[in-house]
Amino acid sequence: MNDTPSSPPQRKPLTPAAQRALAEAEARRQAAAANAEAAPKELQGPKGPEPTRYGDWERKGIASDF
Repeated sequence: MNDTPSSPPQRKPLTPAAQRALAEAEARRQAAAANAEAAPKELQGPKGPEPTRYGDWERKGIASDF
C-alpha cells in the first residue's frame, strides 16, 4: 500500500466569467453576513423559522395560516 496521500484530481482552469461569478458570490456572502450582524435582535418575535417565509404564524399555542 502507498502511504502518501493521493493528490486531488486536476481541474480545468476556470474561465474569466466563472472566476468573476465566484468573486461576485463571495462578495454577496460577505455583504449578507455584514447585514445579518447589523440587524437588531427581535424581541417577543416568533420562535423557530420565519413565519412569513413558511406560511404559519403561532401565538399562544394557536397556529394560523395566511
